Amino acid sequence: MKKILLPLLAIVTFFSACGDDIDDNLQPASTLELSDFVYRGLNFWSLYKEDVPDLANDRFVSDAEKNDFLSQFESPEAAFDALTSPQDRFSILRDDYVVLENALNGVRLSSGMRFSILEDPNNAGNLFGVVRYVINNSPAQDAGVQRGMFFTSVDGTPLTTSSDLSSIFGQNSFTIELANYDGTVFTLNGTSITLNQIELTINPVHTVRTLDVDGEKIGYLHYTGFTRNFDPQLNAAFAQFQSEGVTDLVLDLRYNGGGSIETANDLCSMITGQFTNEIFITQQYNEDRNSEFQTQRLFNTEISNNTTINSLGLNRVFVLTSGSTASASELILSGLDPYIEIIQIGTSTTGKFEGSFLLYDAPAPNFARSQANPNHRYVMLPLVLRSVNANGLTDYFDGFTPDIEIAETFENLGQLGFPGEPLLDIAIEEITSTRSSRNVNITPDTMRFESDQISPVYQRMFLEN
Repeated sequence: MKKILLPLLAIVTFFSACGDDIDDNLQPASTLELSDFVYRGLNFWSLYKEDVPDLANDRFVSDAEKNDFLSQFESPEAAFDALTSPQDRFSILRDDYVVLENALNGVRLSSGMRFSILEDPNNAGNLFGVVRYVINNSPAQDAGVQRGMFFTSVDGTPLTTSSDLSSIFGQNSFTIELANYDGTVFTLNGTSITLNQIELTINPVHTVRTLDVDGEKIGYLHYTGFTRNFDPQLNAAFAQFQSEGVTDLVLDLRYNGGGSIETANDLCSMITGQFTNEIFITQQYNEDRNSEFQTQRLFNTEISNNTTINSLGLNRVFVLTSGSTASASELILSGLDPYIEIIQIGTSTTGKFEGSFLLYDAPAPNFARSQANPNHRYVMLPLVLRSVNANGLTDYFDGFTPDIEIAETFENLGQLGFPGEPLLDIAIEEITSTRSSRNVNITPDTMRFESDQISPVYQRMFLEN
């Protein structure tokens, strides 16, 4: 069984009680009622409560005074914005908890095309899209979309700095027009692909390969999100690595914006295995909550379904990162650093060490779904904890700087998991001691938008039941 269970956080009932009576016959809640929910949740759990004077426990002498204050807000969103600390970059309020719950479970509306929108380096004001990868078993894969494809217009309209990118790519269906690039100019090549967004269950274990290079058995894992429902598939990947005699691992987190803290804990135990019951991280809360809830999370031997973790026992790991590497992905870097050598390759990470759990409009301290107000579906995912590694590292607002700096260039992405992909090549050269001095690109492309920004759980790190 798990060695660490966060006391009382089972009350969060993250995905339990999914919906019998509470979802039916909703009656509209008043704005004041919703704003009061926002206030109560943030007053109780917000990690940065002390930064917001209006959340102080002695701010109001009566409920009537508090209600007068909350009545000034025209919407719960306005109340949420006013009661959130300026240094809080990641807390969110949503009006439909079902959508957010699904997203945290890896289910969301998607075509399966993961892409970035970049500035045209030779034509100011123009934008173009580049496909980073394609989700397995998705509409995009079925339509023939591949990593490295370019597109310069959508639904017949060129992409420019004036384009409303969230609206364009938030449609249920859209058509991309592909282009070729000659080093200076993008030219439409006459090929278009229509993509339909469906409710897609996304397996984050995207690519698992073992490379045999100069007698070295190198495992490669492209992992795209810490989704606990797919922990058995993640554990199976490490069973494959074990059976194939992997002695070095390249963990590709360059497009991984985070997710489950529990899964990050388990992944670090899969990479190692020799540190059972040692401190992975400590979870710290605000001043009011910390004495009761501060928890040490330990390296463990089982995933959440009680299956034994398949561990590699490694003393070093190669981690590929980018500016899109965030939260639970950064927890891998932080949590492992006191114990093994980490060779980080790529560009600097986002800088998110805080975690969240869902708060429903229900009584404190639980804010549980089973007790939620049936008159609305608003839910919060606020920052409630900071992660602190075994050496006391936390508050890494600027992210982690790579040991070997190399940025992807849209002109030469290569194929994920295969030699010839620039970041993987660097890792292979380090493992085989064949790396020579050579020029590499260290300036990331100027990105205007990435597809994961549409996701309601973009760059979030969270606790489940």
